Amino acid sequence: QVLLVESGGGLVQAGDSLRLSCAASGRSFGSYAMGWFRQAPGKEREFIAAISWSSGTYYTDSVKGRFTISRDNAKNTVFLQMNSLKPEDTAVYYCAARSLGVVVTWSSGYDYWGQGTQVTVSS
Repeated sequence: QVLLVESGGGLVQAGDSLRLSCAASGRSFGSYAMGWFRQAPGKEREFIAAISWSSGTYYTDSVKGRFTISRDNAKNTVFLQMNSLKPEDTAVYYCAARSLGVVVTWSSGYDYWGQGTQVTVSS
C-alpha cells in the first residue's frame, strides 16, 4: 500500500507560479512511475505530466513549457512546478503512483491516488 499526500495548492493570479508536492509512503518509491492529473468542475480527469522510475518525463501539450515534473527519491516526493498559470489551469490536482515504472497517460494505469489539492487561478 502506498499513501500519497499532495500539498501546495492555492489561489493565485494568472501568470503566477505554484509548486505542488506529493509525499509518498513506502519503500519502493524509486521504482514507481509518478503522475499528475487534474479535474476541473464538470470535466473528466485529465493527464498532466508523469515521470518514470528513471526520471524520464512526459507532458500533455497544454502544459509543455510551463509545467515541470521532478522527483526526489531520497525524500519520497514528486513535484509539479507550474509557471505562467492560466485560469483554465483551475482544477483539483491529483498525484498518482504506478507500480510499473514506465509512464502511461491513462488514469486506470495508476495504482494509488492522493486526495487532491485545489488550484485556483484568477484572471
